[in-house]
This record gives sequence, structure tokens and C-alpha cells, in this order.
Amino acid sequence: MRNITPSDITSSGSSAHSTDAQWIGVFHCQQAALSSRFLPIDARRDPCSLPDPYRPILHRKLGEDYGETVVRFIEEEIFDHNVPGDEIAGILVEPIQGEGGYLVPPDGFFPALRKLCDKYGILLIADEVQCGMGRTGKWWAIEHWGVEPDIVTSAKGIASGLPLGACIARESVMTWPKGVHGNTFGGNPISCAASLATIELLEEQYLANAAEVGQYTIDALQEIQVRHTSMGDVRGKGLMIGVEFVKDKGTKEPAEEIRNMVEQFGFETWLVVTRMRKIHRPPCTAIMHHEKETDEALEILEKVITMAEKEQGLR
Repeated sequence: MRNITPSDITSSGSSAHSTDAQWIGVFHCQQAALSSRFLPIDARRDPCSLPDPYRPILHRKLGEDYGETVVRFIEEEIFDHNVPGDEIAGILVEPIQGEGGYLVPPDGFFPALRKLCDKYGILLIADEVQCGMGRTGKWWAIEHWGVEPDIVTSAKGIASGLPLGACIARESVMTWPKGVHGNTFGGNPISCAASLATIELLEEQYLANAAEVGQYTIDALQEIQVRHTSMGDVRGKGLMIGVEFVKDKGTKEPAEEIRNMVEQFGFETWLVVTRMRKIHRPPCTAIMHHEKETDEALEILEKVITMAEKEQGLR
């Protein structure tokens, strides 16, 4: 990776973020950092969280994309009343939020955020630890919006489960001499070998597979959604997909009981789904899965959703 782009190899996502924090300190010699991960991640209370198109909370101007609305809020409210924009060192954001609910921002968000960062000389840092390395059908999730960040952090899928992370930056940011920064287990040779094999497989087949099977899965889930009153929202890109369960599609009141039952009933029928906030990550989202495995998993998933809805009196 160092032969391709300025980067620092670490042992995990957290150490990759530690590196980017040090980079912005050296680059700016400033103390402030605004982050969708550092601030509360509940978008119902905190407008500075990644914009949630399913649950917008700010008033949009006529013709304004909701992502642009959130960026305008950052400038007009946070910069004007809390901390001046020219004192912000970096903005750290997940292109698609993971543990916060698999939130996919509106298309106008990242172009507007990049413009805001350029205006105030702020580093834009993409946290690709969960959504990067082909998960969304592109190398980096932020590519879906045609925006180039200043720093990218990566881990998890970068070595297919072995401990490895990376902090990648523009050459103008990565100004440290070799050997200035290090960490105890960074650059483990076995993990690096696994990463090289992962990159090769992604290039040869799995990047395209994630895009193709991901769209297939989203289309299938949207068909299932029509038949189930509890499925309020299906969202995602590539094979990073979430389903949000609600008690009523009109009020969008979260249905945590149904979400929990889907997880439990799925476990009892050998179907593994992951609970995150008020959503579920559907099964068969590994980037090497194909349509056959997806069909089998979604058939079981619809059955357990039906069981959960009957338990809650929605059928």
C-alpha cells in the first residue's frame, strides 16, 4: 500500500484513528475536531450526526437536498455559535454509518461537506473501517458520491479478519519522515500477506460481486418490504444493507420488539442477523456470497419477520 499512496500501517481501526488524530494535529497545530462519531450519534436529537433521509429533523430550503441542509446547519449554527470554522482541524465521518444504524446520507451531503471543508481549510477524514474495502461495491464507500477525502482510515475487511489497519492520506498531509510514527503490532507480516491476498481477490471478482449481489439483495428486500407492515426502510449500498423495523409506516415509531424477535427467531432457524440500534443487518452480506445463498437466506428472513409480526399482532 505504501508503494501506491502515503499511508501508515496499524494493527486495528482504533489505532488508525489514533494516527489520523495525530496527523491533523501536526498538519494544523489546532485542537478542535468535529466528528459524527465523537458527537452523540442519535440523529433524532443531534442534527450534526450523519443525515438520515428516513428521519429528517431539520427544515429544508426549497430545492435543497437534505444533506446540504445538514451541512448548512454545521456552518450556520455550529461554526457561527460554537467553534469558528477556521479553528476546526478535521471532520471525521463514516460515509455510511455502521453501528449508528447503517445510515446512507443523501446525495448532496458529501459534495457540500467537501466544499465546506475546502472553504475553511478543514481536513475531511473518511472512516472506512466498516464500509470500505469493497463492502459497498466500490473500494471506498465515499466514492459513491465522487468526493475525495484528505485522509482515509481502514481496517476490518482490509485483511479478511486478521488484525490490520491503515491510515491513508494525501502526500501534503503525510509529511512525517519514515520511522517517526509506529505502533506495537502495526504491519504484522502475516496480516499484511492476508491483506495482499484480499486486495487481489477484490480486484479480480469480489468488488463487482458486492455491487451486483448487493443490488439484487436490496431489490429483493424491497419486494419483501411491500408485504410486511413492520419493514419501514430498506437502505444500503452494495452489501452494506440495513432494514429498519417500525410499528407503523406512517409514524415511523421504532419496533424494537420485532427487531429483537427477528434476531431470536433467525438464530433458532440457523439464520444470523445482526442488531444495530433500531435496524437489522440482513444475512448473506459477505462480499463473496452469490444470489443462490442470498435467495435461501431471504426466504428464511421473510418467514421469521412474519412470525415476529404475528407475535406482535400485526398480522
